[in-house]
Amino acid sequence: MKVFPALDLREGACVQLVGGRYEDERIRLPEPLAIAEQWAASGLTAQHVVDLDAAMGRGSNFELIAGLSKVPGLELQVGGGVRDEAAIERLLELGITRVVVGTRAVEDAAWLETVATRFPLRLVVAADVRGTQVVTRGWTQTSALSIEALLARLSPLPLAGVLVTAVHVEGQLQGIDAALMKSVCSSTTTKVIASGGITTMEDLRTLSGLGAFAAVVGMALYTGRLEARALSQEFPS
Repeated sequence: MKVFPALDLREGACVQLVGGRYEDERIRLPEPLAIAEQWAASGLTAQHVVDLDAAMGRGSNFELIAGLSKVPGLELQVGGGVRDEAAIERLLELGITRVVVGTRAVEDAAWLETVATRFPLRLVVAADVRGTQVVTRGWTQTSALSIEALLARLSPLPLAGVLVTAVHVEGQLQGIDAALMKSVCSSTTTKVIASGGITTMEDLRTLSGLGAFAAVVGMALYTGRLEARALSQEFPS
């Protein structure tokens, strides 16, 4: 299993939110490029980048992402507000390894099928989950889809993965929703990237044992609960 440090971008800074709530920002660091280089120097070269401003329709951190794409040796997975083919192409042209599509991928099945076919094994669908229901538009709207129903829809598509974030435990440093992740990993053939609540090495070992392809680590890494070098040694990129 791979471990991806989270680089959540907001107003040009690297931030961490609690429970998916924009008003509950706990970490703000002014130099995302330096943070990315720090994680890479510790061996965590595969990184997960989210443009929170683009996800909320409040702006864009594209130039910052372009700068990150130029850091030698980084493998970037980038999302946030990616809702058309032009946006996907723009990111892939930077050399981004995987592009994460969320809201439109959930709400528009025909569009997702089209872009997944056009960009095979380059797209990851973000399935943000509160409880068992999928939420969209920067975690502000609850869709009618359960995670089980969405996974069934995704299975036939040539995707690079599905990013399942348990937003109800996100950033709280109280552990993962193991029951949710067990259900997800056992009910899809799509590669699962797990996120939300990861606090300890044991959380990561649990996810690995469940069959997750990768895990995204945020708050625990930024607060020192998890140490980057130890992560890269046990879960090399």
